Amino acid sequence: MGQNQPKWLNDAIFYEIYPQSFNDTNGDGIGDFQGIIQKLDYVKSLGCNALWINPCFLSPFGDAGYDVEDYYQAAPRYGTNEDLRELFSEAHKRGIHVLLDLVPGHTSVRHKWFIESMKPEQNEFSDRYIWTGNIWEKPDDLDCLRGISDRNGCCALNFFAHQPALNYGYANPDPEKKWQQSPDSPAPRATVAAMEDVMRFWLGMGCDGFRVDMAGTLIKGDPDGSANIKLWQGIRAFLDAEFPEAAIISEWGEPDKSLAGGFHMDFLLHFGPSHYNDLFRCEHPFFAKDGKGDAYEFVQTYKANRAKAPDGLICIPSGNHDMSRLSLDVDAENLPIAFMFLLSMPGAPFIYYGDEIGMRYVQGLHSVEGGYERTGSRSPMQWDFSTNGGFSSAPAEKLYIPMDNSPDRPNVEAQKADEGSLLNEVRRIIAVRREHSALGNLGGIEFIYCEKDEYPLAYVRSSADEKVLVVINPAAREVGFDSDLEIGGKIYAIGGEIKSENGKITVPPQSAGFYAIR
Repeated sequence: MGQNQPKWLNDAIFYEIYPQSFNDTNGDGIGDFQGIIQKLDYVKSLGCNALWINPCFLSPFGDAGYDVEDYYQAAPRYGTNEDLRELFSEAHKRGIHVLLDLVPGHTSVRHKWFIESMKPEQNEFSDRYIWTGNIWEKPDDLDCLRGISDRNGCCALNFFAHQPALNYGYANPDPEKKWQQSPDSPAPRATVAAMEDVMRFWLGMGCDGFRVDMAGTLIKGDPDGSANIKLWQGIRAFLDAEFPEAAIISEWGEPDKSLAGGFHMDFLLHFGPSHYNDLFRCEHPFFAKDGKGDAYEFVQTYKANRAKAPDGLICIPSGNHDMSRLSLDVDAENLPIAFMFLLSMPGAPFIYYGDEIGMRYVQGLHSVEGGYERTGSRSPMQWDFSTNGGFSSAPAEKLYIPMDNSPDRPNVEAQKADEGSLLNEVRRIIAVRREHSALGNLGGIEFIYCEKDEYPLAYVRSSADEKVLVVINPAAREVGFDSDLEIGGKIYAIGGEIKSENGKITVPPQSAGFYAIR
């Protein structure tokens, strides 16, 4: 692995928690830190040993916490800084590492930095954000705020109108636009230093690293990503020097760039060039039983990224708070097959809360805190058969987001008791992954069958002491491919076992399996 790779990442399996929707212990309808602490044993029982917690800092919550008002203060609705410190401590007692969600690209308009930057008098924060020099001059290719204060200029935005972009400079500043600063100018360097101070604070509190929001967009006007790569290499050097066991994982979606920038892992996203959506979220996903999907472009891109950045991890998540639920486009009977894939690929797996029980995308919800169509993927966790699915004792109308009100909604309690449930399948698959080094985060991979518009998908995972064949067939038909591999015994299979004879492997419909190779 790459130099100074935190050792704990070598076998990390992550669970993403959207804190406001996970577990409410004080009856206000919103999840909290004590709720996460209460469920750490559940996370461990899955086989997960790492958490990613979505933004939990003070915020007006116009974008679910991705509009930070104070990077140093926990949002009171979740608890205090001491509660968060306790969460880190209790997780560590169980062998679980914790990543916080860092939003370095923008803040809320309520952040004290922004309030100071709006003043017409020059001050320490005047250039903390990207302000043009004139109220009539918009920043290129970016939306902006203007007419909001006595300061003459427009302030660039990153996303919503309440998320002003922090100033990390421009890769190729236009000399005629004096407000476009070089990344090496004092103000952009001060922004980097401020963000390093934030990281230093939470790492000192016991946090184990960060998932970094919009990591490839900090420096503007950087089409090839080279300036942002250089910026993150500098931040990685700071972490290596002061916090060598801290992990940084990027929302970038281009591993050849993010891993070169010093990130330990990159997420494949539902946007960008990875073809991740071809697998789970399109008209005909590869993992749908209609057998009309195609994994070919995904595999070709994945192979190219691994070749360019062999020393980092690539994450293929079950989903996240920005995507539709895995169960929306993948048939319920194929969800275990999808997890056989997700939990047998290299890199550190990520499971979005509730995906392990097949939670549904809740249709027809009004937007909550900037969720819009994403709101249906953020509904409360379904723990049991009690009021509000065991999520909260608040009246239903006070819940942060309405529950899935289907009478047959899945829940943890029911699935724990059902040996054939998705929850128990996920637990077993994780256990098998942990038992076989070839299936782990660092094992090699060779794709031996992946043809355009064809099934199955087959690859060999390898380590120093074993090789494992993985065969994935979500299609509701028997398929096969030519192979001269000598297949040993079955390690684990769902939906039937392959047959290997006369140089051909035959694969049952809607099946997936792990097999030893002699």
